[in-house]
Amino acid sequence: MATFRNENKKMKKKLILALVVLLALGGGAYAYFGQKKSDDAGAAVTATVARNTIEALVTAQGKLEPKQYVDVGAEVSGQIKKLHVDFGSMVKSGDLIAEIDPANYEAAVKGDEARIKQLEAQLQQQEANIDQTKQKLQRNEKLYATQAVSREALEDAQTAVKIANAQGLSLEAQMQEAQSLLEGDQADLERTRIYAPMDGTVVSLSVKEGQTINANQTAPVIGQLAQLSTMTVRAQVAEADITKLTQGMPVYFTTLGSQGRRWEGTVRQILPSPETVNDVVLYNVLADVDNKDGQLMTGMTTQLFFILGRAENALTVPASVLIKRDPLADTDEGKAYKVTMRNGEEKSILIGLTDRNNAQVLAGLVEGEEVILPASGVSAPAAQGGGQGRRGMGGPRL
Repeated sequence: MATFRNENKKMKKKLILALVVLLALGGGAYAYFGQKKSDDAGAAVTATVARNTIEALVTAQGKLEPKQYVDVGAEVSGQIKKLHVDFGSMVKSGDLIAEIDPANYEAAVKGDEARIKQLEAQLQQQEANIDQTKQKLQRNEKLYATQAVSREALEDAQTAVKIANAQGLSLEAQMQEAQSLLEGDQADLERTRIYAPMDGTVVSLSVKEGQTINANQTAPVIGQLAQLSTMTVRAQVAEADITKLTQGMPVYFTTLGSQGRRWEGTVRQILPSPETVNDVVLYNVLADVDNKDGQLMTGMTTQLFFILGRAENALTVPASVLIKRDPLADTDEGKAYKVTMRNGEEKSILIGLTDRNNAQVLAGLVEGEEVILPASGVSAPAAQGGGQGRRGMGGPRL
């Protein structure tokens, strides 16, 4: 029995010793790995000052439309007798586009011409009557001088001349009215033939052959002609960005499916009247672009990039380092920020252009130096550009 108890005590001592060893090893491991993790967390993440091309942009969405286009309308009513063009037809100014049935207008012209002939005959008859009354007046004046006729007869002859002249003037007025009606009906007859007012492409047709149109209230549109060699992109820019844009500013844009191609142009006009869409105030900005290859089409959706400034081969740092402003060091060329170098030194640097990723360094750093990036979750100031940019349309990658 005593031997058993001694063995039991020895076993307990061994277990306690093993437990102490395990605890010591665990504590050491915890201390080692905890310290390593702390060291890793304390290691600063740096970025190298490098040279890049940087653009300050305002982004916006837009739609393409022809720069020059015209709605071709009908000025008279009737049935479309013949269409001489189709979608995509190329026409020259003066080419015949459509014909309206001219039967009613031809009949009106013939009626006016007949009325004029009738009035001409009446006017000739009246001129003869005037001559006759004048001759009678002359005879009565001679006879009255010799007391061969009474004064009453003389006065009757004078009145007859006046009446004949008045009737002649009335017929002349009726003749002028009939001539005016004839000219109006002839013009309407001419308007049954609709001609192209300019060179262009037929981009839409609103009528079909046999269709009856009514021009009594508003001029119905036959179709639209457009010159597609130069297109205009109409962009909607937010009010926060519109003051950054100027007429003549360079701009480029991409389209859905453009496969990386971008078109370049300049701002032609900034329209002063805004549109409000979902409580957002937007201004229309027009920019023209060459389209001689015909790749751009009406209604295409575009993503525009208005270039506020561009610097090639410029010293840059990540925009995320621009956390601490140093306004006392600002200049006319740029804004000052304080950054921390790899060795812990704090420097004041001057920043020019910025985009979503990088900032142009005007002074304070040289190529190859390293700056410490801020901890994640600390945001840098917004880039100079803005707008309604969206992904997936081939935007710039700087």
